[in-house]
Amino acid sequence: MELGTCTTKWTVDYLSQAEGSKEVKIHVSTVPQMDFLSKNFVYRTLPFDIFVQRAAEVKHTEYFLSEDEKYYLRSLGEDPRKDIADIRKQFPILAEDIQIPEYFEKEQFFSSVFRISSAGLQLWTHYDVMDNFLIQITGKKRVVLYSPKDAPYLYLSGTKSEVLDVDNPDFEKYPLFVKAKRYECYLEAGDVLFIPALWFHNVISEEFGVGLNVFWKHLPSECYDKSDTYGNKDPTAASRAMQILDRALKTLEELPEEYRDFYARRMVLRIQEKAYRTDYK
Repeated sequence: MELGTCTTKWTVDYLSQAEGSKEVKIHVSTVPQMDFLSKNFVYRTLPFDIFVQRAAEVKHTEYFLSEDEKYYLRSLGEDPRKDIADIRKQFPILAEDIQIPEYFEKEQFFSSVFRISSAGLQLWTHYDVMDNFLIQITGKKRVVLYSPKDAPYLYLSGTKSEVLDVDNPDFEKYPLFVKAKRYECYLEAGDVLFIPALWFHNVISEEFGVGLNVFWKHLPSECYDKSDTYGNKDPTAASRAMQILDRALKTLEELPEEYRDFYARRMVLRIQEKAYRTDYK
């Protein structure tokens, strides 16, 4: 898509000069596969210009953990507990170079997350609760996606999958993962991928690259958690339903095992009858 001058203009030198030495909080990892569940990375702070230079390198003369460590920036609001990421506020000079595709009403806008990754960096498989565009500005990414209906095979912990290596999974540990249908695409400069809400995605930066994630509220605003600044908290009704389910399961513990098993199966059947979609193949 036509994204403006950013696809040709955003070289390492231009990025460094445009936004200068403002401090940014980054992820630093000694391994390419970052795992949010085991937290195999550390958070560090660097001036933006130095961060960009380091992220573009393969070997570093200056580093935090190792000479071949990987870097990842996911931009944050001024106060991440209260403010959303918006490239127009955090990186106003760069924001002038990019034309965001207008596929939603202005009042539906939620956030625009600026992302910069070292070559080879892989982000954990997860889902978001809002529709979003993954816009590739420079570099190349591989994106692997899984449908929401394959959630039972992805070994979820919250919004994230425990299966870190989607290319060589441990089938002894994750035997059901073989049932998950994989969709794969490659993004190059100027490409835009639409990731619908609840679709799982795993992203590898094949090269040093810069991207922008644009999230918008496709459900009515009141459906979303007002404290969510990342776009990954479950809708309030879903959170309440999960809490009620936890209380119901706690109540079942009062029964002997055979009764608990019987009524748990009845509950599963009722959920399937009342809430499952009928048009899933």
